[in-house]
Amino acid sequence: MSDFINATEAASLAVKFDQTGQIDKAVECYRTAARLLDRIRDQLLPEKQIDIREKVKEYLHRATFLQEQKDRAQQADSERGMQQCYFLMQQALDADEANLKDLALQLYTQAVELAVSINTSESDIKQKVKILAAQALDRAEEIKGIKKISSLSINEAKKPAVSPKAQLQREQSVQLKVSGKQSYTDEEKEVLRQTSNINDNCFLPFMDVDLSERFQYAIPFEDRASELKLSSKQQKEFDCWVRPHEVSVDPKLIVGDHVDCYSIKQTIVSDCSFVASLAVSALYEKRFNKKIITSIIYPKNKNKDPVYNPFGKYMVKLNLNGVRRKVIIDDRLPFSKYGRLLCSYSSNKNEFWVSMLEKAYMKVMGGYDFPGSNSNIDLHALTGWIPERCAIRAGEADFNADALYDTIRSRLERGDVLATVATGALSDAEAERTGLVATHAYAVLDVRLANGVRLLKLKNPWSHLRWRGNYSELDTAHWTASLRQQLHYDPDSAAQYDNGVFWIDYASILKFFDVFYLNWNPGLFQYTYCIHQKWDAGNGPAKDAYNVGENPQFSLLARDKGAIWLLLTRHITRLDDFRDNREYITLLVYKNDGRRVYYPYDPPPYIDGVRINSPHYLCKITIGEGSCDRYTLVVSQYEKTRTIFYTLRAYSTCPITLSKLEPYPYVKTVRGEWSGRSAGGCENHRATYPNNPKFTITVPESRPPCQMVVELKGPKQYQIGVDVKVDSLEDPDVTAPFLKESSGPYRSGFVCLELRSLPAGRYILTVSTFYPAQEGPFILELRSTCEVTCEPRS
Repeated sequence: MSDFINATEAASLAVKFDQTGQIDKAVECYRTAARLLDRIRDQLLPEKQIDIREKVKEYLHRATFLQEQKDRAQQADSERGMQQCYFLMQQALDADEANLKDLALQLYTQAVELAVSINTSESDIKQKVKILAAQALDRAEEIKGIKKISSLSINEAKKPAVSPKAQLQREQSVQLKVSGKQSYTDEEKEVLRQTSNINDNCFLPFMDVDLSERFQYAIPFEDRASELKLSSKQQKEFDCWVRPHEVSVDPKLIVGDHVDCYSIKQTIVSDCSFVASLAVSALYEKRFNKKIITSIIYPKNKNKDPVYNPFGKYMVKLNLNGVRRKVIIDDRLPFSKYGRLLCSYSSNKNEFWVSMLEKAYMKVMGGYDFPGSNSNIDLHALTGWIPERCAIRAGEADFNADALYDTIRSRLERGDVLATVATGALSDAEAERTGLVATHAYAVLDVRLANGVRLLKLKNPWSHLRWRGNYSELDTAHWTASLRQQLHYDPDSAAQYDNGVFWIDYASILKFFDVFYLNWNPGLFQYTYCIHQKWDAGNGPAKDAYNVGENPQFSLLARDKGAIWLLLTRHITRLDDFRDNREYITLLVYKNDGRRVYYPYDPPPYIDGVRINSPHYLCKITIGEGSCDRYTLVVSQYEKTRTIFYTLRAYSTCPITLSKLEPYPYVKTVRGEWSGRSAGGCENHRATYPNNPKFTITVPESRPPCQMVVELKGPKQYQIGVDVKVDSLEDPDVTAPFLKESSGPYRSGFVCLELRSLPAGRYILTVSTFYPAQEGPFILELRSTCEVTCEPRS
């Protein structure tokens, strides 16, 4: 009877230990309970013996299962420890080869310490650990013999022998030379600092010192912002956060020699444009053997290929708010209770580059609860390639569909451009009939002219659901034998498996799609220059329909014939701003000899930019023989409601100079009104014109001579003007630059008058409306290079 009681107590303890994860104790108690029950079994009635026999089997089975589970976990831990050892060893070898001896010694030492700590009964792992530890120890001792650093402090030992200098400089590459100042001004540094905080995380500009980022830790790395906000669809399925080694037997960052565009699969995150961007970038890497997407992921090996990090930390270099910035993530990914990743992934179950890049981008964007963007934005962030939006406006006179197709086909073939195409709104009936998804981005994989037919090969980021119209795999009328052979395509085979890839004719693109997003290779240009600036909310009018004189302006000098592309990028720091962007900005280009512009349409701009609420706006200038070599660039907005941070970047095939037109340093503001007798009207009304408000402007002696701009603002319902006459000059031998100057034709609400090279003296300024008796307030502003006085004249 005592054995039965003891067996019951042992079984009760076994269940308790099992539930609390104390495996060793649970196994011991299950086996004890089984042994005690088996001892008393023969003492019981036959019908009871059957029940006891089943209970003994149950306890022994559970004990065996728990023991095997523990052994598998220990083996997995040992194998993971081996992965970490090999990672440390590879990093140490790369540092050693780069002659960073102090860093190499630190990594070799860490590899030895980790190898020694691995406790395993697997003879194979024991042997590998022993060999690796011996190799690391031998090389560490060699380095110590070359350079004794054992007395260094821990902090000193962590520093590489040649520490990269932390400098923030304008980006350049082998293809692109900086045309202008190399370093940033204090104003630019402040702009970049203020827009580093994006969606409550700080993303600092990427500098050379970041190449020595540490990627190994005593325990798996966990980012403080690791658990990104999930979308509502993810939340319904979410179970836990997992690391790659928990869902893959042999996790890799990249499997094979190249990333594969066909393996990329979007799930329930609303980032089709981002996944399409990954697809076209991956295809480019494979087709042209140039790394434009995998090059932004760290850590890397000595071949500059990104590698899987068993310590769980990654760094991604993204183009954000004007510069390349550092994004740190860990490798924890959202996992479904139905056993699948709740993020985009590679169909190769051991490959994780897609999920890591998406997590880095989603961290910037505030989480997986992402409103979506467009491929111009996403591809520029990933690659830095120049974004251009080409709206499909079939039937409109100024839209050249043929030229657009020919450009995309020829440039895609040469590797000059990455392309995606997006649908607009579609009715449910249209979507069902065509197989297309409304407001959805598709990767453009190929553009071909075959048998006179213009075709495009597209990929749906979902990796399923294809076009059902002309030249789809369902089309039996258009796929001739010749066309199949030219395109190496068999619609019958394609019909067997829906991978989201399909051919479509250009005519159907023009009918059902809304816009092409093109991102151009900056390597097409030899020179570049950028300026990072701030446009304060209080500067300039809310709408610049009448006056652009207070808008940010720049002088562009081209030193030879060629092409210049200008990219205006507005910095965005909040998700709600991205989700509901109400800032419409653009760039106006004037042939104005690089001087400040005041009236938006007098003279009309050489390029009148379209005001869009996208973060990027691109305009192109072609400099031909005898063309204007100096331009004025004006940043313009539809209705500015807050301070705008922006970057203006120029790409050019010829040497250029881009400089900010600084406003005159001295500003004098006078407020007045036309009232009663003083509302005298223009000079056509000779009897009353002299009654208008007059001011005496005194210009002191200055070197160089004073430059001044007179601006008059009044009620928009009135046409207003300014006249200036010379009253007297201090030096009687100086010839007056003019007898009288005026602001020209009377204008609604705003006029200006630019006065150059003013000698010292007194000048009489008159402000007037066109008609007499037009009463109302006015504001007179004098902007000058020297301090002048302005007094009312009775």
